Amino acid sequence: MAASGENQLTKTLILCDCLGSQSIDVDAISKATGLACSRVHNNLCGDEINLAAKGIEAGEALIACQQERQKFEELSEELQADLPAFVDIRDRAGWGEGNVTPKMAALAAEATLPALTRQMGGSIDILSEGTCLLIAGPKGHEAVLQAAADLCDVLAVTVLLPQGGEIPTDRRFDCVVGQLQHASGALGGFSLQIDALQEVRLGGRGAFELTDPLDGAASHCDIIIDFRGPPALFPAPEKRDGYLRADARHVPSVAKAVLTASKMIGTFEKPLYVRLEESLCAHSRAEKPACSNCLNVCPTGAILSAGEHVTIDPMICAGCGSCAAVCPSGAISYDAPSIDILFRRINTLAEIFSKAGGENPRLLVHDGDAGAEMISLAARFGRGLPGSVVPLEVNGLAGFGHAEILAALACGFAEVNILTFPTSETDVIDEQINLAKALGGLDTVHRLQPTDPEALCDMLYSGTAVEIACAPILPIGSRRQVARLAAKALQPEANVLNLPIGAPYGAVLIDTEACSLCLACVSLCPSGALGDNEDLPQLRFQEDACLQCGLCSNICPEKAISLKPQMDLTDQAFTQKVLHEEEPFACIECGSLFGVKSTVEKITEKLAGNHAMFANPAASKMIQMCDNCRIQAQYHSTDNPFQGDARPRVRTTEDYLSKRRDH
Repeated sequence: MAASGENQLTKTLILCDCLGSQSIDVDAISKATGLACSRVHNNLCGDEINLAAKGIEAGEALIACQQERQKFEELSEELQADLPAFVDIRDRAGWGEGNVTPKMAALAAEATLPALTRQMGGSIDILSEGTCLLIAGPKGHEAVLQAAADLCDVLAVTVLLPQGGEIPTDRRFDCVVGQLQHASGALGGFSLQIDALQEVRLGGRGAFELTDPLDGAASHCDIIIDFRGPPALFPAPEKRDGYLRADARHVPSVAKAVLTASKMIGTFEKPLYVRLEESLCAHSRAEKPACSNCLNVCPTGAILSAGEHVTIDPMICAGCGSCAAVCPSGAISYDAPSIDILFRRINTLAEIFSKAGGENPRLLVHDGDAGAEMISLAARFGRGLPGSVVPLEVNGLAGFGHAEILAALACGFAEVNILTFPTSETDVIDEQINLAKALGGLDTVHRLQPTDPEALCDMLYSGTAVEIACAPILPIGSRRQVARLAAKALQPEANVLNLPIGAPYGAVLIDTEACSLCLACVSLCPSGALGDNEDLPQLRFQEDACLQCGLCSNICPEKAISLKPQMDLTDQAFTQKVLHEEEPFACIECGSLFGVKSTVEKITEKLAGNHAMFANPAASKMIQMCDNCRIQAQYHSTDNPFQGDARPRVRTTEDYLSKRRDH
C-alpha cells in the first residue's frame, strides 16, 4: 500500500479481544494491511501481560489497546525497550455493530504511518513562577479569600478587591483594592492595568489603612483566577492558558480552579499549532485592505494586523485551526501535523477499508478530547459506531476545512460527518461544509452535535446509506490543488461551479468602460493572478491563482473591478486571458508606442488650452509625446524649465593676480 510504506512490513500488531468482548479476524487484517499479527489474546493487560512483554521486547510492537496504554508504556520502560505504538480497534470498531473488520484494518494501517502523524509541529517553553492574581467580584469575598489562603502556600497570591472590600488580616497573601481596566497575555505573561489602585499600609492598630488611589497602575502575573462572573476578560476564555474562572457561590468550581492553578508553576511546553509564511499573506498592500479572513474567525484574538501581513501570537493561539481553514493563499497552515500528513491519513483509511472488503465507508471527524470521550462512552454503554463509520481524530477540528472534506469524498468515503460540541467553532465549520458541498456537488457532508453518546449512535445508525461518488484519487499537493482535483473528480461533467460569497476561488470582472488600464491592480496583486503586457496596454488574468482577496477592487481608482466567486474546472483556469485591452498611442514625434490611446486623448482634451501649463500649442503637444521626446521638447523650448542663468566664466590665475595688484 502506497500510503503506509515500509513501516507496515516491520511492525507486529498485538491483538486482544478484551475478555471476549469483540471478534477479530486476524487473517483479514493481516492480508489488507501487510502487518504481521499476533494471535488474539484474551486479557493482554492482565493474565497475559508476560506475552505483551515478549512482544514489546521484540521491538516494533503495535498494541491494539488504548485504554491500558499507560500500563504498557510503563512495562516497556521497565524492560528498557522502545515504546510501542498503539491503536484503538475496540471502542472505535470492535464494540460496534455490523462488519467491523474493514474498519479494524484501516485503523491499524493508519497507526503504522510515521510517528510524525502524532507529533505537533513545534513548541516553545513557557515559564510560570507562580504569581497569581485573584479578581474578586461584588459578592462572595469570603470564598475568594479562602481560595487565596488555600493557594498561598504554593503560589505567590494577590487578591484584587473592589471598592469597599474588607482587607483581611492574613498576611500570607497580598490584597489590593482597585478596578481592573485591561488585561492581555497568557500563562506566564499576563499584563494588567488597574485604576484606583490602593495598597495596604502595614502597621497600626485596627483595620488596615490604604494608600491614595492611583490610576493607570501596571502589573504582571502568571495566572489569573476570575471570580467576577460574566463577561470574561478574554474572548474564548476557555482557550486562554493560565486564565481560570470560578463562581464564588459554587464550591466545586472554586475547588477546581484552586486545584488547577496550584499546578500551573514551572516550565511548560506550548505547542506551535500553525505556521505562517508572511510572503504568501494577502492581508494588504500599499496600506489598502485585502484579506482578513483569519482575523475575522480567530476566537482568541491571537491574530493581528502587521502591515502587509498578519502576525500570530503563539502564546494566545489555542490551535483551533480556523485560520488555516479560511486562509486562501496557504500563508497560514496547520502544523500539528502538516496538511500532507492529514491527506495521507485520509487516503490510508479509505484505501485499506476498501482493500479489506468494506464498502461505502463514512468518515467521522472528531477532536481528541470531548469527541474521543463520546465515542468511547457510546461504545462501552451503547451500540458503538456502525461498522461503516471510520473515526478520524484531528487536533484542530475547525481546521478540517473544505479541502480536507473534498479529499475524503474523493479518496473513497461516501459521507463525511464532523462531530462538534458547544465549544467548537461551528460558524467556521458550517461555512467550510457549505463550500465543500458547492465544490463537490454532494449533500453527504454533515455536522453532528449530539447531546450525549446515545444520541450520537442514533444519528449514525439512522442515516440513509449512500455510495461513494467517484473513483478514488490520490490527494497530493496544497489544499487549493487538492480541492480542485477533488472537485473535478466529483463533478467530471461540470465546467464552472458557482460558489458562495467569500469563497477563496473565483474570477475578476472588469467594467471596460470605466477601466483606464492604469494597472494599479497588477502591481499590487499578492498572488500574481493579474498581469500586464510589456508591449501592449493589456490587463491579463489567471483564475487559478486568484485568491478573491479583494485588493484589486479596493485599489482600483475607477471602481471598475468586481469579484465573482466560482471555480473553473477547465484548463482555461491555468492560462492567462485578456480582460481588457486598448490601442496604444503613437508618439507624434518618433512614432514609438506608449500609453493608452483613449487615455492620452482624454488628457489632451481636458488640459490642452485649459490649463496654465499647457496654454500654448507647443506645451500641449508634449502630452502626446513619449518620455524621451517630451524631455527633448522641454529642453529646447523657450521656457525650458531646466534652463538656468548663464554659466559663470572660469576663473584663472590671472584673475587672482590682478585682484592682488588692485589691493
